[in-house]
Amino acid sequence: MQPLGKNIGGYFGERINIRAVLSQVEGAARSGGWAEEVFYQVDGLKWLALRKTSGAPERRVYISTGIHGDEPAGPLAALQLLQEDCWPANTSVTLLPVLNPRGCLLNRRESPEGIDLNRDYLASRSAEVRAHLAWLRPQPRFDLCFCLHEDWESRGFYVYELNPDQRPSLAETIIAAVQPVCPIDRSAVIEGRAAHGGIIRPETDPLARPLWPEAFWLLQHKTRLSYTLEAPSDFPLAVRVQALMAAVRAALA
Repeated sequence: MQPLGKNIGGYFGERINIRAVLSQVEGAARSGGWAEEVFYQVDGLKWLALRKTSGAPERRVYISTGIHGDEPAGPLAALQLLQEDCWPANTSVTLLPVLNPRGCLLNRRESPEGIDLNRDYLASRSAEVRAHLAWLRPQPRFDLCFCLHEDWESRGFYVYELNPDQRPSLAETIIAAVQPVCPIDRSAVIEGRAAHGGIIRPETDPLARPLWPEAFWLLQHKTRLSYTLEAPSDFPLAVRVQALMAAVRAALA
């Protein structure tokens, strides 16, 4: 499988109708018995937090996506996971399907105000991130967090693992599950960081990160195990969606 060669200087692949996706997400959530909370709303768009608990919850899982508006595979993967509605027993799943719907409308990484929301979790300049944090702070801690992303420059799937306590790693399991459906980026350096077999384990010292992504805020306040999944967005959209879904399924299993 080879890249399509469309992404030259940015993302130029398939786009989605984010209003339609959000409508489908709400429909699938209602059908599946998910609790729904709207924590921000503007321009007729909703920032949704969905929760479903199976049995007596022994672990709490957080999944978010859609924080970059030019990464459509994440919201579609969230929708398809909702439609499949196949989750582990004794697990509470919290799902935030689109964190930057206005950016999705523009097919733009940033918000319409030009803020990269995924670098704003320390400064909190944007209304979207302030609303997200106001919702997050009272939430219980999570045993495991996933942030679903894409990389328009990458030639394969890769994953960031934040695991400062050296808990049993899920990264190798994720890579093995994704490999049958999507190429893996096995470069020794990815995004300026050392990588091995498609896995990046970056610095977790908060003083070393002046611009905090969502995953880094979660690590400091809500979890000790976090995975940022990066699908290669110069491949067909269906491949990227399946890659993200395979990663989440494998880690939860």
